[in-house]
Amino acid sequence: MDTSESKTAEQDPEPHAPRRRGWRRWAMDTRPLRRPAYRRLWGSTIVTAVGSQLTAVAVPKQIYDITGSSAWVGAASLAGLVPLIVFALWGGAIADTMDRRKLLLITNIGIAVTSLLFWLQAFTGLESVAALMVLLAVQQALWGLNAPARNASIARLVPEDELPAANALGSTVMQTGQVAGPLLAGALIPVIGLPELYLIDALALCVTVWAVYRLPSLPPLGTAVRRAGVKEIAAGFRYISGHTVLLLSFLADIIAMVLGMPRALFPQLAAQTYAPYGEGLALGLLFAAIPIGAVLGGLFSGTFSRARRHGWMVIGSVVVWGAAITGFGLSGNLWVGVAFLAVAGVADMVSMVFRGSILLSAATDEMRGRMQGVFTVVVAGGPRLADVLHGTAGSAFGPRTAVAGGGLLVVAVMLVLAAAVPALRRYRV
Repeated sequence: MDTSESKTAEQDPEPHAPRRRGWRRWAMDTRPLRRPAYRRLWGSTIVTAVGSQLTAVAVPKQIYDITGSSAWVGAASLAGLVPLIVFALWGGAIADTMDRRKLLLITNIGIAVTSLLFWLQAFTGLESVAALMVLLAVQQALWGLNAPARNASIARLVPEDELPAANALGSTVMQTGQVAGPLLAGALIPVIGLPELYLIDALALCVTVWAVYRLPSLPPLGTAVRRAGVKEIAAGFRYISGHTVLLLSFLADIIAMVLGMPRALFPQLAAQTYAPYGEGLALGLLFAAIPIGAVLGGLFSGTFSRARRHGWMVIGSVVVWGAAITGFGLSGNLWVGVAFLAVAGVADMVSMVFRGSILLSAATDEMRGRMQGVFTVVVAGGPRLADVLHGTAGSAFGPRTAVAGGGLLVVAVMLVLAAAVPALRRYRV
């Protein structure tokens, strides 16, 4: 990292905190929250993490209510994925060519407007699947533009040694939102109805816009004037290919998620393997176990957020993820299976923290937006590819065999990759 980046006005003048003792060594490292600019960015994430999940539940629920078809719900997911991928790549390039604070303001206002339009169509009883899919596509496009700028900004708000802690704080909030948001939506829908869920999300985004407005200006550090076009996006991919540790950080996530994310088989496992426990209970626990494990990993991130060997932390966490998924596939007991999934969630949190830190520390500031754009695409696309792969394998070999086999493949492929290419093993800060 350039020295000019590590001495920003937003950072606390006391960069070195005293070593924590006793139980505090295990608790989440909250040093980044002492820096006002990062605290504002993180605070805005708390609001949107829950609010966005309200909309994420409301849209498929409304589509199913209108059509009575799960196929339409799946089509809506695809309608949101394509613009997310396209605009995340473009948004990464934009984040490297303009003030990231300004980009965050524009995109957050746009997302708030789409949430308001979601509310309006539900409130007026429009009942148009086409309108819902268009709004969802626009919202996901705006999110694709927003996410790279948000993530790339972190390295300008905290010093390099606090990047793992900052990533742990942000990831924990997002995972908590994935647990609390759907639960809150399920409780509120019978009480206030779908339109009000959209309205709550829109109002929450107003808080986010205010928090972003109070951030310092985050213009590009370079003096060269660039345009965010196809050429800049291609330059980002060339940059990745020329920096082995960045490429390996992406491959590690692809290995873990594509080969080892078994969520497509959760309904079948709940209906067959865990049917004696109650299909509804089993399904809910299976979907909640990984996020809950990730939240627990974040709460106790003081155990790992100060590690210096970031490469080994990524390798180890992916291997633990694969081993835990294998254990889940071999387990016929629901509670043992949920425990294995929770361990996988902890490993996923560790992987997210250090992969994110590598992307922020190993890339220059002029490339961070594009790196985060690719990161957004990998995070969004990997689990969806896994759904196809595991669904097909589960039909061919049975769900438990497919899950266990996928977990073993994660372990084997990650270890072979780590042995064959030493760059990730050697990376440290």
